[in-house]
Amino acid sequence: MKISDLNKEYDRLQLKYGAPELHSIYNGGCETNPEICFVFMNPTGKNIASYSDWNGIHSPWVGTKNIWDLFMAVNIFDKQLYHEIKEKKAADWTPEFAEVVYSSVKSHKLFITNLAKCTQIDAKPLSNKVYEQYLPLLQKEIDIIRPKVIILFGNQVSTVFLGQNISVSKCRKTVFQKEINGNIYECFPVFYPVGNGRVNIGKAIEDIQWIIETRGLKC
Repeated sequence: MKISDLNKEYDRLQLKYGAPELHSIYNGGCETNPEICFVFMNPTGKNIASYSDWNGIHSPWVGTKNIWDLFMAVNIFDKQLYHEIKEKKAADWTPEFAEVVYSSVKSHKLFITNLAKCTQIDAKPLSNKVYEQYLPLLQKEIDIIRPKVIILFGNQVSTVFLGQNISVSKCRKTVFQKEINGNIYECFPVFYPVGNGRVNIGKAIEDIQWIIETRGLKC
């Protein structure tokens, strides 16, 4: 199975749980043994790849700025490209530029995805029940790419993915194990670093740096 084989199911779930006028957002980056798989919550209409007239990749954070601060701060993103992103307005992103950005993500052996791929108009919270509909598909993604470690952003994503109640503030720099199809993956909950979680970006940076150093990751 290829990871793109899952997109049809994501599109079906978009019509059920997302805004029908928006496109579902899939994933992007290194699809073969990435050093890190980053798992965020769900996309919103701020991602211009969700627009009906977008003809490029449907990957997370296209047309946005803040998340790239995190990747730059932990030295897993190209500095020149980062400055280009910071200078662009959302409407200035082109499919070609999005490809360049995700080529950099791939070169650093990173994979970026969301637990839920249903794009919402805004950041209205989703229930655990919606995230649970996507969990088997995310596990298939992980089984295909086989990352070295998985970084989970926020309490809700961590709780649903790990199947236990997680409070990031109480388990920073703690490894959890997740078995998927007979393989064991090391998982690390960290603070959500954008939106209302922007106040915790420093803690997320600190914890990701610690993960990279202690696991000997080569990003």
